[in-house]
Amino acid sequence: MHFAHGSTPIRKKWERSELMIPYGRQEVTDDDVEAVVAVLRSDLLTQGPVVPRFEEKVAAYTGAVHAVAMNSATSALHAACLSLGLGRGDYLWTTPITFVASANCALYCGARVDFVDIDPRTGNLSVDCLAKKLAIAEKAGELPKIVIPVHLSGLPCDMEAIHALGCRFGFRIIEDASHAIGARYRGEYIGSCRFSEITVFSFHPVKIITTGEGGMALTNDPVLAERMSLLRSHGITRDAEQMTREPDGPWYYQQIDLGFNYRMTEMQAALGISQLTRLDEYVARRHALAKRYDAALAGLPLVLPTRPSDSLSALHLYVVRLQDARKHRSVFEALRSAGIAVNLHYIPVHTQPYYEKLGFRAGQFPEAERFYTEAISLPMFPTLPYADQDCVVSQLGGLLR
Repeated sequence: MHFAHGSTPIRKKWERSELMIPYGRQEVTDDDVEAVVAVLRSDLLTQGPVVPRFEEKVAAYTGAVHAVAMNSATSALHAACLSLGLGRGDYLWTTPITFVASANCALYCGARVDFVDIDPRTGNLSVDCLAKKLAIAEKAGELPKIVIPVHLSGLPCDMEAIHALGCRFGFRIIEDASHAIGARYRGEYIGSCRFSEITVFSFHPVKIITTGEGGMALTNDPVLAERMSLLRSHGITRDAEQMTREPDGPWYYQQIDLGFNYRMTEMQAALGISQLTRLDEYVARRHALAKRYDAALAGLPLVLPTRPSDSLSALHLYVVRLQDARKHRSVFEALRSAGIAVNLHYIPVHTQPYYEKLGFRAGQFPEAERFYTEAISLPMFPTLPYADQDCVVSQLGGLLR
């Protein structure tokens, strides 16, 4: 099940403020507002019919069997790790170039974290580095239980190769697809879980579609789906088949596990359903903007984003890398001063003070650290006017020529 381009007209294009062109921005249409208001006028604001409907639509779009909506992608990552049995004494590996949540989810479970350096061409986790690190870990008896590849900027990782390593070395895979709803890998939508146990989406306002805050875990395994559903709501069930003793009456419920309040609200789900009708349109618009950037920035001393032929990036971000890292800070600050709110994705997680206290240090993952000294995220969102994009190009070109 897929959604037609342009099924809901854009209510109002974003207009540049006096202050800054943002690097990312949500669009909320009249249809979105009406969908949320309809829920507000209903009897159920939480745990009603809209959240399951949103889950069904995202599962149908991606081709996954099950979807479990939550209040954030961080919550979804945590529940995904727990559902796969991650705990004390286990290792989780991920990339250093990601938001901290991709690594923190392991620590929430009492597990240990390690990192795999990136492929400098894509910014994604390097399959070659992963294979070499796994061979060393196998000899040391310290193989990971879970690996979390992150689809940076919406560009899918080489999931078939990672999955093959998972089969060989026995680890499970959670795709952190926070940037990547609407992306495709080898003809299938990210979220189909063909090469993973679980895929996680984010619906934060700067992502491809938004529910305000929110996330979702997708899987083809009914046991994992049931476990994540239980964990998102305090570990409580009303299903008599899951209970350890006969119910006392129709009011009865049991807490059968230690869960959390990770539920998504009906209002968020209503917004998500409305936004989902424009997902393909949004991804197409991002590609149109990216092609304009590609053409306009060609010839400047930059490394532009790569887009392999076997994938379709969701293009959550358009990240350029300066060929002269010595100019990184001055160019970044000059763009900000010119009213262009560029950003940097990401500070390598292993260099954060909290992770330094865990024993990590600068120099361990050189490609990730080099990426950090060169990368700048340019404005990229569907309602970005071409005139503002041209302003970004003009300012950046003036600084680099």
